Amino acid sequence: MSRAAKGTLLGTTLLCGATVAFVHYVQTSEKAAMHQGVIRDEERRRIQLERKLDFEMQKQLQDEMLKEQSVRDTSDEAPPLKGQ
Repeated sequence: MSRAAKGTLLGTTLLCGATVAFVHYVQTSEKAAMHQGVIRDEERRRIQLERKLDFEMQKQLQDEMLKEQSVRDTSDEAPPLKGQ
């Protein structure tokens, strides 16, 4: 084999190896990024569930308070005039 043929073979082999290594690196980093997205989604769902449970608990407390206290709606009444 001539020197030019050996150099070409070596160059293409190194280029092929570098390409495979680069693609492997990119795939690994994309997989890690996708996994972080899943973790963020799970955290978002957990927070959403906590807020929903807090809302339901506040609603129950409000209902209990309304049972114990008499509250009347004054939004239909006319506002008091100044000076009276």
